[in-house]
Amino acid sequence: MTQHRIYGTSFASVYPHYVAKAEKKGRTKAEVDQIILWLTGFSPAQFDVHLARKTDFETFFGQAPRLNPARDQITGVVCGVRVEEVADPLMREIRRLDKLVDELAKGRPMAKILRG
Repeated sequence: MTQHRIYGTSFASVYPHYVAKAEKKGRTKAEVDQIILWLTGFSPAQFDVHLARKTDFETFFGQAPRLNPARDQITGVVCGVRVEEVADPLMREIRRLDKLVDELAKGRPMAKILRG
């Protein structure tokens, strides 16, 4: 089975799109960063290193210090696919991040986005 091409894509190349999507709807880069750090467990410094190194998605999620256990509460549809039904673990994490950024752009409060 071939890997999806997003796995080898640099996280740093997609990150500006997450930020742009949020900012277009009046949210901030800091909020996008907060979501990413919440999901992955990276510190801001660790996250900056991954951006600078242009780490691919597979490595980015593979090296996440502590994927948030509350991420299992992330449900819904992204690109016509139910997040909770995605079989591949890495793709599920990517879709979860997409869903969180979507929720941010739709104006959902951070406390709810972060499942707090």
